[in-house]
Amino acid sequence: MNTKSLKETLISSDFQERLKEIYVDTGVITYQTERYQRAVDKYAELYGEQDVEIYSAPGRSEVGGNHTDHQHGEVLAASINLDAIAVASKSEENVIRLLSDGYPMITVDLSDLEARKSEEGTSAGLIRGMVYGLKKNGHKVGGFQAFVTSDVLNGAGMSSSAAFEVLVGTILSGLYNDMKINAVEIAQVAQYSENVYFGKPCGLMDQMACSVGGLIHIDFADPKNPVVEKVDVDFGAYHHSLCITDTKGSHADLTDEYAAIPQEMKKVAGFFGKEFLREVQPEEFYKNIAKIRQKCGDRPVLRALHFFEEEKRVEWEVAALRDGNFQGFLENVKESGNSSFKYLQNIYSNKDVQNQSVSMGLAVSDSILAGHGVSRVHGGGFAGTIQAFVADDFVETYRDMLDSVYGKGSCHVLKVRPFGGIKL
Repeated sequence: MNTKSLKETLISSDFQERLKEIYVDTGVITYQTERYQRAVDKYAELYGEQDVEIYSAPGRSEVGGNHTDHQHGEVLAASINLDAIAVASKSEENVIRLLSDGYPMITVDLSDLEARKSEEGTSAGLIRGMVYGLKKNGHKVGGFQAFVTSDVLNGAGMSSSAAFEVLVGTILSGLYNDMKINAVEIAQVAQYSENVYFGKPCGLMDQMACSVGGLIHIDFADPKNPVVEKVDVDFGAYHHSLCITDTKGSHADLTDEYAAIPQEMKKVAGFFGKEFLREVQPEEFYKNIAKIRQKCGDRPVLRALHFFEEEKRVEWEVAALRDGNFQGFLENVKESGNSSFKYLQNIYSNKDVQNQSVSMGLAVSDSILAGHGVSRVHGGGFAGTIQAFVADDFVETYRDMLDSVYGKGSCHVLKVRPFGGIKL
């Protein structure tokens, strides 16, 4: 559809209903409509009036399974109603030109798709990796031009990078493959891109939650064929809201901290001649703790202990939600947070103990949430965000308190979005 006529479509009743389906919260529809209109205007300003398509990929919230995916474990994750959107069209050139709102234009020549050291840690690297991965898997790829804008909090544990990767994969699926590339495959290629081209040793959970959408239970025992099942639950029916607070800590210089977690867990797996902890029998681990301590050290043992107990909690959370036992679900969320703090130890960096933004958010939450909800670290940890499930009649009190600590607008009241990467 041409950019001029598309702007008229954006205010139609049909498109407004579509936005309600995607974003779930009627209170954000005006904001989203204006956001889409600005994106179309910006595309036309950059590339001229022409036929375009609109794509969207959400951020994610990890609900259960903190740092279990990279050990082929189980997770419970949800896509949220913050997303990255793109106005895009095919290009005759074998080049991708993409401008993200607030950043310089990115140009990627598709005639050379080899990973580049100079592009590690950059969006250009992610784009090149996505194109390479999809092409390698036998899909059609080609040039396009796009304007992207995102309200997924950057560097705050909501997987803004995974949303971007999935968005690029979804654009290529739509423009060149009739939207027939499977969401799981897009997620797997996105992980590959982040690992190899971006240089970050992440697991697959972030990409899977962003690509598949909804509240999903994922078993990564076979990461090439993960088992993904939807968990149907309406948190509103239990009169609780999902709150994510940006604690304003920086993820800069934390790559080594993140990398140490899978490295140390694999060290324990290696004690048993295995590569991943999922391959180790829990009873064998507990029986050999003294010997593992001597060979691997204490922190790897504590992090492995977190893994084995967190695996159980994910299954208990899923079972509780399916049984309508919301209080049991909340108790396991709280236990997950406690384990992350005590055993996984991903709440603050030992290299900078005076900066403990996540610890502070959890402490403030604990002090006011008794009887009103629970909180835990959100995502990779060390910096970024905390998560809370808060009783609806206490949400504004909670938001006011967290905003008073981190600044107005830091606490976000979110909805679980039923869709992953989509073409609108």
